[in-house]
Amino acid sequence: MFNILIVSIIFIFGMCIGSFLNVCIYRLPTSKSISNPPRSICPSCNSPIRFYDNIPVLSYIWLKGRCRNCDASISFRYPMVELMTGIVAMGLLFKFGLSLESLVYFVFVSSLLVITFIDLDHQIIPDIITLPGIPMGLVASFALPTITFKASVLGLLIGGGSLWFVAWAYNLIAHRDGMGGGDIKLLAMIGTIIGWQGVIFTVFASSVMGSCVGITIMLIKGKNMKFAIPFGPFLSLGAIAYVFFGSQIIAWYFS
Repeated sequence: MFNILIVSIIFIFGMCIGSFLNVCIYRLPTSKSISNPPRSICPSCNSPIRFYDNIPVLSYIWLKGRCRNCDASISFRYPMVELMTGIVAMGLLFKFGLSLESLVYFVFVSSLLVITFIDLDHQIIPDIITLPGIPMGLVASFALPTITFKASVLGLLIGGGSLWFVAWAYNLIAHRDGMGGGDIKLLAMIGTIIGWQGVIFTVFASSVMGSCVGITIMLIKGKNMKFAIPFGPFLSLGAIAYVFFGSQIIAWYFS
């Protein structure tokens, strides 16, 4: 068991990375550089944010969710992403310890968090994350004791191939696109990290969650209303669930 100092350091480290993830979520969809300008800026007045106003979570509470310069409201998403990333870092520490495995999964889950919020806002999954993520995932399989390189390759093929087939079949039947190419590349990337078993779990879990949310929205807005729900967040949530609980759920199911 880790002492309180190590846990606190990892949690704070995670929240600081979460602050950087917020920059990625805001800038990547608009093709802005994530390093220039180097300092975070207010989305409303574009004024640079002072370092003491950029402390994860605490600055948001201190400023009461408003910009110091223009008094514009700052989205609650910023501290939420920071807090979520801190919790993820702490959870991985407890599950995998201070190891290379924890670092790989932290980078993986952080990427999924960025993809989730970008897809919710813009209905796109940026290739700049998924395409480099595929070869990086294959290489990372050598650092994961539970995933072999063969399992990583199978995860890539089954993940990307299964959604490609679903998209092709839907287009053939409905004569319109029902799933974007971004989802296909996302599941291919996911497969390289958690293998083919993780892909099966992710597809099942994301389909159940997506169906529940879709039915709920349909009941609220009317069953005859046509609308698009981004699937990327559900795939990401399913993959994150597998990282933390997949082995236990599979063992429970087969027992």
